[in-house]
Amino acid sequence: MNNKILILVAALGGPLCLSNNVQAQNLDELQRTFPGEKAVMLNKSLEYTIQLKDGLPHVESQEIRQTEFLSADANSFLNGSGFSHSDFQKLGPYEAYTTTPRGEKLKVKEFKTVTDKESFVFYDDVKETTFNFPSVEAGAIGYMKVAWSNTDPYLLSPFYFSSYLPVINSELKLTVAKEVTVKYLLAGLDTSRISVNIENKHRNTVYTFTIKNCTADKRYGNAPGYAWYSPHVIFYIASYKDQNGTTIPFLSNCDDLYKLSRGYLDTVNKKISPALSQVVDSLVRNQTTNEGKARNIYSWVQHNIKYVAFEDGMGGFVPRDASLVYNRRFGDCKDMASILTAMLTRANVPAYFTWIGTRELPYEFDHVPLPITSDHMICTINLDGKYIFLDGTDPTCVFGRPSAGTQDKQAMIAINDKEYKILRVPTVEKNSNVLIDTTLLELTPNGLQGKVVRNYKGYFATTMHAKLMYWEKKDFNEYMRAEFARGSNKFHLDSFKIGNQSNPDEVKVSATFSLPDYGKKIGNEFYLNLNLLKEFQNDDFDYPNRKVPVAYEYKSVRKFVTLFKIPEGYKLTYLPDGKTYQDTHSGFTVKYEQKNGWVSLTQEFENDRLVLNSNEFESWHKLLSNLFPLYKESLSIAKN
Repeated sequence: MNNKILILVAALGGPLCLSNNVQAQNLDELQRTFPGEKAVMLNKSLEYTIQLKDGLPHVESQEIRQTEFLSADANSFLNGSGFSHSDFQKLGPYEAYTTTPRGEKLKVKEFKTVTDKESFVFYDDVKETTFNFPSVEAGAIGYMKVAWSNTDPYLLSPFYFSSYLPVINSELKLTVAKEVTVKYLLAGLDTSRISVNIENKHRNTVYTFTIKNCTADKRYGNAPGYAWYSPHVIFYIASYKDQNGTTIPFLSNCDDLYKLSRGYLDTVNKKISPALSQVVDSLVRNQTTNEGKARNIYSWVQHNIKYVAFEDGMGGFVPRDASLVYNRRFGDCKDMASILTAMLTRANVPAYFTWIGTRELPYEFDHVPLPITSDHMICTINLDGKYIFLDGTDPTCVFGRPSAGTQDKQAMIAINDKEYKILRVPTVEKNSNVLIDTTLLELTPNGLQGKVVRNYKGYFATTMHAKLMYWEKKDFNEYMRAEFARGSNKFHLDSFKIGNQSNPDEVKVSATFSLPDYGKKIGNEFYLNLNLLKEFQNDDFDYPNRKVPVAYEYKSVRKFVTLFKIPEGYKLTYLPDGKTYQDTHSGFTVKYEQKNGWVSLTQEFENDRLVLNSNEFESWHKLLSNLFPLYKESLSIAKN
């Protein structure tokens, strides 16, 4: 789940007065500097004006974008341009046009506005206005200018300096009335590149944040959320002075944030319907402990209320009444928290609304006491002094274990109107998340035949349960083939079986398969590589160029055992050596053995981290450098 407030379109900079000759020179220079790029942002700028209006903070913002096209097909590559707006960012005047290398100014005449189809949890109701620049050619420049009125000064979006294109000049400017106190944080990687200038001008303080020459963002599929690494500025109104000169707290600390967030709950669940009460009573009738009651209620919500992410204006913040969620039988994360909290409270189990950020966000309430720190809502219960985190959006989550995406995150728990707690969600240790994959191989006249058994435990099991739950029936065989695939692209899944699914913390699947043309015969010897599964070999690591962290869903242990039956009349002539390697948070063991007519290869991998940061890349690369040569090793057998 992502926080849409974070990704409202970042601003790009304003037009420059350039002659035709200067444009041509710039074009040549830009094409040499950025080979292969279709366009370059000359300026990416956003300006906020924060004043007092009718005694309260009032925020206006304006974005200006200037993009020089380096090729004639840039428009199709860029897939159009645009900007976002919502109930929280009311759209003001806007314009866009192209200036050609010959000095012509061609206005954009057609703008299309659609509702964003993506469903993020807390901040939605975003509309996207898109357009295409006319007459795009090498050397042409596209300009865009758009203004907004920010209707909720509590929700100010961070400014990200970089983009999917190179940016020559990226700038954020805050013009703030003297009566308003603004605080800011520099976040992401390499914030030393951010130039900060603060000036006092008349009745305003002007903050300017700049980065020159941002390279184009390089995205990786295994990276954490953008906020983890992309340099950005988080800014917010901490306080302001009223007409009497009294300082009024706004978002100065966690107390202010809790007051704001708790206000969204004031009208929720004043009572629950008789129908929902009857459900609760039936679920807890034979339970004598709060844990038993909580387990039954959590399971019922998981299996009877469907999670659907939908928001509309303040609906992105205010949970819906539990009775409405019960009648609809669906809801978003806040609605799931609402029905869980109401049902558990009805059963006299201490239960609380809880704001939390998923691991897509690096922020913590202690350092960033802002709405952007949470993009999710769950329910927390107190069982004899122990706090248990219940995520109603995950139908496979095991009671007592947090959802994978909330591990190690701070949670703000609403105890009552005035009291709250900030607790850290525990991280599940690696030995609780285990995958054991066992393969038996035999050599037949038609090639290798095999059997596989895969045992999943912990988060591996919940992930597999989710796959089995959501896979389309028409594509099920193909999904299972991908789950078992090994050896080569000639792998053929002959049959499969799914074990008992009653235990949410474990699941077993098995299969039979054939693997033709795998192995190699040279003379009287047959060579076989038992490394059917080569972990990490195709990972998008890109060392040493990569600077972006690597994210893992959970800590884990993975064990792959491959057993090969030596055919009658053959003997083992070569068995590779194994190896063990361990760094601070990861390690592997590769071990070969011969016993009772079988040869076994055991590969075991341990991961004891959730994020691999760039300062650990060299150590990780060394681990891979020790591992990958082992994947090339083959055993050999020959006739007696």
